[in-house]
Amino acid sequence: MDLASYVDNLASRGVYHFTTDEATAALGSSPVAVRAAIRRSRAKGRLAMPFRGFHVFVPPEYRALGCLPGEQFIPQLMERLGLVFYAGLLSAARLHGAAHQAPMVFQVVARDNRPDIHCGRVRVEFVARQNVSDIPIVQKNTPRGILRVSSPEATTFDLIGYPSHAGGLSNVATLIAELAESLDPHKLLAETAHSPLPWTQRLGYLLELVGAPGRAALLEKHVAGHAKEYTPLRPGKPSGRASRDTRWRLLINDTVEPDL
Repeated sequence: MDLASYVDNLASRGVYHFTTDEATAALGSSPVAVRAAIRRSRAKGRLAMPFRGFHVFVPPEYRALGCLPGEQFIPQLMERLGLVFYAGLLSAARLHGAAHQAPMVFQVVARDNRPDIHCGRVRVEFVARQNVSDIPIVQKNTPRGILRVSSPEATTFDLIGYPSHAGGLSNVATLIAELAESLDPHKLLAETAHSPLPWTQRLGYLLELVGAPGRAALLEKHVAGHAKEYTPLRPGKPSGRASRDTRWRLLINDTVEPDL
């Protein structure tokens, strides 16, 4: 059996990934010969290597992309690496129906920072969150299996917590407006246990800003009972002359203009 037959056999069983070691064992050939065959197949666009030693079969519909989309190989790769993860931020927002702006990168939240993956025209960005195992997830079907995705409520907290990875606060507000109808106020409140208090203050403020005060009511009570100090709406920006929102304990040091 040659490499092409091996890959075709995997694909016939719905498996679109393999490692160099697996191919070497299956083909009964030398590692040098198998790596050479893989290089030739990659040159023809039939295989891609998003991670060293980890290969994916690229069906004809994705040849122009030069790789499988991130959501179709990240679950398998992260399982191989033994890492807990979920699709988050802009990618999760899109999967939950916030399609205002299609993200150019597939975003993955994991415990530690990792280098971006570049595979053809596909880019995967990793965002570190220490308590990744505690974050509620939902499962979404993809053509290659099941993808772990942060829940709508957890997604909004991540967007607030990592605005530089989400196009800034105005874009975050736009996405929150699109997600608002799917948000459960009680699940939002539960998420405060997993996130810094300033994230709750900023999220409540933005929910009211985009016309979803009902989703923010329980968060307001939480802030009233826990927030002792004012925090800037936009972290890292001077707030010496900022106005104060007494209900959310926020220094309004930025103008947020959602595209509604």
